[in-house]
Amino acid sequence: MAPIEVGQTIPEGTFAYVEYSPELEDPSVCGKPGQIKTSQWAGKKVVVFGVPGAFTPTCSENHLPPYVQAYDQFKAKGVDAIYCIASNDVFVMSAWGRALHTTDKVTTIADSSLAWLKAAGLTQDLSHVGFGERSARFAAIIDDLKVTYIGIESGGGVSASGADAVLAKL
Repeated sequence: MAPIEVGQTIPEGTFAYVEYSPELEDPSVCGKPGQIKTSQWAGKKVVVFGVPGAFTPTCSENHLPPYVQAYDQFKAKGVDAIYCIASNDVFVMSAWGRALHTTDKVTTIADSSLAWLKAAGLTQDLSHVGFGERSARFAAIIDDLKVTYIGIESGGGVSASGADAVLAKL
């Protein structure tokens, strides 16, 4: 399936997440999973960026941290929420977010079945490195459920999907 494009309405989707709370600073606390639906993004401007996997080098060092660091800049440009999506399970995504101190700035969400990522055409096969099918590395600006920017990486680095690239498009 071709990736979603600028001007398109995003597919409907439901994601698992663990809402941030101070109790989660204790690594032995798992938190209670909840759900976020894309329908909740109606009337809002959100940034969603996808990573192949939590706790992986590029994702943990170069992709997620700049979004946390630039949180105030995103808010100043009218972004209501920032979401990081991967196909890991909800507890792994929560633990990764806590390890990288995302607090309530970036919400890590799980699409473990790849349902939304496939519908959006944002998956890749990483079987050659033992990962199987995963999220593509991408970033999207979604304004009232419509894509206004999509940056999909073709190589192994972070450029079009990075925080600086997305800020420049807001």
